[in-house]
Amino acid sequence: MENLHDKRKVYEKSQLIESEIKQNPFEQFRDWFLDASASPAVSEANAMAVSTVEEDGCPRTRMVLLKEYTYEGFIFYTNYSSRKGKAIEHSHKACLSFFWPNLERQIIIKADLEKIAENLSDGYFHSRPKGSQLGAVVSPQSQVIPNKEFLEEKLKELEKEYQDTEVPRPSNWGGYIAKPYEIEFWQGRPNRLHDRIIYELEDLDWKISRLAP
Repeated sequence: MENLHDKRKVYEKSQLIESEIKQNPFEQFRDWFLDASASPAVSEANAMAVSTVEEDGCPRTRMVLLKEYTYEGFIFYTNYSSRKGKAIEHSHKACLSFFWPNLERQIIIKADLEKIAENLSDGYFHSRPKGSQLGAVVSPQSQVIPNKEFLEEKLKELEKEYQDTEVPRPSNWGGYIAKPYEIEFWQGRPNRLHDRIIYELEDLDWKISRLAP
């Protein structure tokens, strides 16, 4: 086994100071997201980890793509019958995390989740490439399947079926909006004295604090 004790990186690209941050965390997120999107070293700025807690009490984390953010929350799409969908249906909570190592930045978001309106899910579904639409129809996400060919054969059948017609959005596929009540911004700093600024929602207002690294 490899010993990783000596694998270290010096963080020194930026800092996070109270006098320079936005008072609204959505605006701070926007600024950092635009920085990540403009960086040639970041291939998918909108890639985020979504963690949920399953029935056995164990958290489960997977990567998904953020598709929209507003002053209300963060929107992504998935199969409602998947493991993440079932976990969200049970607790209506999740933790979202962005990590942009080249910028030495991380954002952790604790949020309440709810499904977005069906017409919004319809609009996004039909904006996707047809192959992606068919993939959402074909895949019984998170369920056990016999083999890879099982999906490939189903896809071929649907390609013929919908060759000249619109693909309907599956009723169990759509968007969630994550409405945050806590957002932490982490900026790497030398000597592991990282900057951590946390926004906590209290009585419809955001309280800002600094956390020890």
